[in-house]
Amino acid sequence: MDKIKILWADDEIDLLKPHILFLESKGYAVTKALSGDEALDIIKEDKYFNAVLLDENMPGISGLETLLKIKQLNNDLPVIMITKSEEEHIMDDAIGGKIADYLIKPVNPNQILLSLKKTLDNKRLVSEKTNTEYRKEFGAIGTQINDNLTWAEWAELYKKIIFWELEIDKLQDKSMLEVLKMQKADANTQFFKFIEKNYINWLNGKANNPPTMSHTLLKNKFFQELAKPEPVFLIVIDNLRLDQWKIIQPFLQDYYKIESEDYYYSILPTATQYSRNAIFSGLMPSEMQKLFPDIWLNDEDDGGKNMHESVFLQAQLKRLGKDIKVGYNKITNYNAGKKLADTLNNLMQNKLNVIVYNFVDMLSHARTDMEVIRELADDEAAYRSITYSWFEHSPLLDILKQLSAKKVKIVITTDHGTVHVHQATKILGDKNVNSNLRYKQGKALDYQAKEVFEIKNPADAFLPKLHPSSRFVFAKEDRFFAYPNNFNHYVNYYKNTFQHGGVSLEEIIIPYITLSSK
Repeated sequence: MDKIKILWADDEIDLLKPHILFLESKGYAVTKALSGDEALDIIKEDKYFNAVLLDENMPGISGLETLLKIKQLNNDLPVIMITKSEEEHIMDDAIGGKIADYLIKPVNPNQILLSLKKTLDNKRLVSEKTNTEYRKEFGAIGTQINDNLTWAEWAELYKKIIFWELEIDKLQDKSMLEVLKMQKADANTQFFKFIEKNYINWLNGKANNPPTMSHTLLKNKFFQELAKPEPVFLIVIDNLRLDQWKIIQPFLQDYYKIESEDYYYSILPTATQYSRNAIFSGLMPSEMQKLFPDIWLNDEDDGGKNMHESVFLQAQLKRLGKDIKVGYNKITNYNAGKKLADTLNNLMQNKLNVIVYNFVDMLSHARTDMEVIRELADDEAAYRSITYSWFEHSPLLDILKQLSAKKVKIVITTDHGTVHVHQATKILGDKNVNSNLRYKQGKALDYQAKEVFEIKNPADAFLPKLHPSSRFVFAKEDRFFAYPNNFNHYVNYYKNTFQHGGVSLEEIIIPYITLSSK
């Protein structure tokens, strides 16, 4: 194994011989320099140092000047500054110069060794620690997956799996990632059985303490915020999974206190026209069809299926006796988001402001339709990365930054999640069957019953029954529906895309976040 190469620049280097011998005994190769100029000459000749130990106070150019020139030669070369001075401005300048660490003389050999380990071995040590900790957790998670869990316990288990997925995702050594993927797949297999067993009972009042779901979200969780004196903003980021929330969360931590990180269960289908309309109406789909026949559209109908959310919301508020001023904005492109950010003060007169932001849903569809996105987001980590990049530069972040300076309450949630699909499930149907890849509804469906969650009587799940023999079927785990004709082409096109509408942890258990300004 090659030794780790260290350049140590100090005008009193000869007095540091015991330190150098100690480092060499630990496997480091130390090159000495008596000044900043000499250190720069050595780096120009040999660019393959792992780190630099740099005295701040040397004859000739100072340590800070040397630091700047080192970064110009090799910005990625870690520099550990060593100084006798405790003056704050020197520390600030050094930190601003992107030092890796800062030590104050006198230093002992173990301090130097610890600093080098933090700087050079940090990723390896963190990787080893994370993998070790997940190995310890693996058995406990496996046992939980096969327990008779409640809906709340399933949510906590899913949060735990996401935690480990994100932790392992940070590491260079992703040796445990495949193990985690298998465990997550096992969890989805058992979660599907759990939903199949309990979903209809939840909706029909045959279960004690059912979860908060799409149609009960505002009544059970959100409307209590309206009792507070400040304006309330409900921000619905369409198709935002729990892991995507955790990815964008750091952007908000400087501006907001996270009062709660909660969750709720999406109704089926986990698709926008059903789940989001249920949120705003406080009703299940068949109830919307009955009470709003002029504006509710079924799968077979032409036209936009989410064009009347504000009408549904106003009707729910009226039904619950909440006479308040409401603003509703739906953002479907960058310019609309920018316009809202520029006119945000106009919304402060409303007690409730709803902002529906469609980017993540568009990303999911683009992941299927656009070749460039297919290449950029070919796995879970890449999908999260695109979400991170979008949010960092989005008008939505600007809106949230502006709101943090005002006395308002913020709730961030979503309508459903999305799942990375890999396996095809064959299905047959007539020309009126809907196009969604994770659920199908129609009167002439042919499929393998063991590969789906079937609802033979839509009324049992408060779903519209369009024909006497209509039924709904939902894809399980990481499956998607494909027709037998031209099967291989269809499978190759949609395999490894992100879809929603069916039954998975990712689609059903979704975040509900409450924020207040710092």
